[in-house]
Amino acid sequence: MTFHYLESAEDPRVSDYTQLTDVHLRKLREPAEGMYIAESSRVLRRALAAGHRPRSFFLAEKWLEDLRDIFSEFPDVPAYVGSAELLEQITGFHLHRGAMAAMHRPAPVPLIDLLAGATRVAVLEDIVDHTNVGAIFRSAAALGMDAVLVSPRCGDPLYRRSVRVSMGTVFQVPWARLDSWPEDLEILKEQGFTVAAMELTPDAVDVDALAARNPAKLALVLGTEGAGMSAGTLAAVDLAVKIPMRAGVDSLNVAAASAVAFWELRPRA
Repeated sequence: MTFHYLESAEDPRVSDYTQLTDVHLRKLREPAEGMYIAESSRVLRRALAAGHRPRSFFLAEKWLEDLRDIFSEFPDVPAYVGSAELLEQITGFHLHRGAMAAMHRPAPVPLIDLLAGATRVAVLEDIVDHTNVGAIFRSAAALGMDAVLVSPRCGDPLYRRSVRVSMGTVFQVPWARLDSWPEDLEILKEQGFTVAAMELTPDAVDVDALAARNPAKLALVLGTEGAGMSAGTLAAVDLAVKIPMRAGVDSLNVAAASAVAFWELRPRA
């Protein structure tokens, strides 16, 4: 394994890692270039365990020994090493989680293949906050959701913050981006799914009432906070479902609500 020691923040070999705090740049650049950033040794290991391939590694020298086994597994992948100060100049923030890697994005999974054998699916409508996207994926992985689908305008599950907040669980839950919204909800219905929207509508049923029905296949649609679910989506779903609130609280954060709903609506024997 050859390690490349960096001497300048202008080194063109590390262009994948420049100014990662520029949200607009990353959202445009990462999908277009077919890459994403895995931040921290734990997240990196989960990405590799999921079969994802690294483009390069990027780390401070003190983390070399901790990742020695990974470098041995990928001897032809360049590893760029520098001082903490230099790495901060390149990325735009203090790199304190061990290491980073620029990863090749995996090929998209066809929707029908993703749904084969699934009984519980989460669908995210236009959730653009990457922290919420990552937190929802973490709940989906922990609470047994079989897949996550995201609308065309939803935030990128492989954006750096989404990956970090999810602790790398975005690699464990199969997911796909839908092409047509909300028209693609019809595909779920054709595959036998009951499609329920988490939304406070006058006719919404309590989550425990839906759990008692124990639908064989359930797709739970979660909408963005503030604007709420779009009218087109509400017209396309089979029913609306809500979590009963107390003490005058009208709703939970969408990530918190997802965890409650995923648990309550799990398949029952």
